[in-house]
Amino acid sequence: MLSHFPFLYSGSEDHQQNLQADMAPGKESNGLDNYAFAGDSNKLIYCVTDVPPWYLCIILGIQHCLTAFGGIIAIPLILSQGLCLQYDGLTQSHLISTIFFVSGICTLLQVTFGIRLPILQGGTFTLLAPSMAMLSMPEWTCPAWTQNASLVNTSSTDFIEVWQSRMRALQGSIMVGSLFQVFVGFSGLIGLFMRFIGPLTIAPTISLIGLSLFDSAGTSAGNHWGISTLIILFSQYLRHIPVPFPTFSKKKKLHISRVYIFQILPVLLGITLSWLICYILTIYNVFPTDPDQYGYLARTDLKGDVVSQAPWFSFAYPGQWGMPTVSLAGVVGILAGVISSMIESVGDYHACARLSGAPPPPKHAINRGIGIEGLGCLLAGAYGTGNGTTSYSENVGALGITKVGSRMVIVASGVLMVAMGVFGKVGAIFTTIPSPVVGGMFMTCFFYIDLNYADMNSSRNIFIFGFSMFSGLVIPNWIFKNPRAIATGVIELDHVLQVLLTTSMFVGGFFGFILDNTIPGSKHERGILAWNKAHEDDSSNTLESGEVYNLPFGISSYLSSSSWLRYVLFCPPGEPSPLDGCTADTNAPEPNQQLGHPEPSQIITGVAL
Repeated sequence: MLSHFPFLYSGSEDHQQNLQADMAPGKESNGLDNYAFAGDSNKLIYCVTDVPPWYLCIILGIQHCLTAFGGIIAIPLILSQGLCLQYDGLTQSHLISTIFFVSGICTLLQVTFGIRLPILQGGTFTLLAPSMAMLSMPEWTCPAWTQNASLVNTSSTDFIEVWQSRMRALQGSIMVGSLFQVFVGFSGLIGLFMRFIGPLTIAPTISLIGLSLFDSAGTSAGNHWGISTLIILFSQYLRHIPVPFPTFSKKKKLHISRVYIFQILPVLLGITLSWLICYILTIYNVFPTDPDQYGYLARTDLKGDVVSQAPWFSFAYPGQWGMPTVSLAGVVGILAGVISSMIESVGDYHACARLSGAPPPPKHAINRGIGIEGLGCLLAGAYGTGNGTTSYSENVGALGITKVGSRMVIVASGVLMVAMGVFGKVGAIFTTIPSPVVGGMFMTCFFYIDLNYADMNSSRNIFIFGFSMFSGLVIPNWIFKNPRAIATGVIELDHVLQVLLTTSMFVGGFFGFILDNTIPGSKHERGILAWNKAHEDDSSNTLESGEVYNLPFGISSYLSSSSWLRYVLFCPPGEPSPLDGCTADTNAPEPNQQLGHPEPSQIITGVAL
């Protein structure tokens, strides 16, 4: 998910190495010891195949859950506007619980049977843009009475049918669209996509995901601009300020260490502290109690009864909102998001391998990872999250910070997310986040432009990027203002064009793809050489690769006994082999350097909150 948390993710290898160098363990900063990053700067604490102590897995797993919270929680809160659920906090809490539950299941599937790297799965913003475009069509526009809190009766059959009919339409489109990802992954066609799609296609696509939500962000943030800007203060200005924490080690015993906690969890802490300030100001009635006054929507007691009404245990199940429906327009729109998600994930796989001490992922593992992500989207659609799943690049960035690349930590994260999805009170608590805090989160999390590979001194590339971005804003805006302009005489075709041309990320990505592949330019100028080099893999038959990427439970050994299965593109090519220690670290050029394991107390210092 490249559009999230740009300060935790780097689009280029050089940038990633710089990030690791800045966060090197033991590096002096203003004369302070930074115990958040314990150990040798050129060594991982635990590599991908290591199994840390169980209590350390839980602590590190909690941190990964916290890192992903912002993105996972934001999706149901944004979707609630298109689903006419602004004033139904109880249903919002159930949606949050459902997306946590499904994200946990998909994470376990990906780590066990997919790419097998320590990479967390969660809701994706690439599907959010086409979903909102679909829900903005005239037939799905929310009735006026659902926009008035005094007229909404959340238990009435009319209101339930209003939002569930929209959810079922989203479910069907996501489920059908995810089948395309399953096919591309398990058939190995992802390599074909990578040949033609470069940075000048991806950059406008990803950038326009956030820009297309400017109206929702402005509406939410505008309810109290002061509260909205607090997240920027906490997440950006405090990143380089160390916070004292009590620490215990055998050498120094009990002492105070300074941890750059806002650098580790910038957006999460920004949301939490802004939320806390709203709670304090609500208790002392600093915010007005009159709904018509400015700042009223910053109060935290507007949905106070949701926590008490929510059940302690909530069990999501497929089809809980009814039988999904399918529309051609919805499916085509979702496909644009699915393609973007696949390309992003391939980059995340390589970054995750580098940061977790694993060799570059072989083709069969990448194919399997994309296929499992497609199955995850299918599950997310069936369970009714209103969204799909993808790999979270912010959690990949966290690997470089903590120096712990064990996949067992991500297994613990998956189990924790499933548990949070079962406890209904957890989702209910998050629905009390005030509207201005959500708006500030939008403004902080949606700015990422990765053009490190392309030559931006080229007038050709500047034109392609600028035209793609501008078209992605102009054309959807014009279609919204002139909805009758599309009239082919075929209703289904009209709906398809309406969804596609009002989806900014599709329009920008389409023009970026066409122009980049038709306007003359060298592969170096286009960034294709550097882009492909970042995704090349020549180590699929090494001993280490087999240990990391082959299927578990002896499945690879069984499959290798069948000669015809070697032609199945998501199956390992040979026998798995034992791996004696970690073979790679995040920076060192030597491929077979053994890694030491420091005391768990040092690691706990760096991750405990």
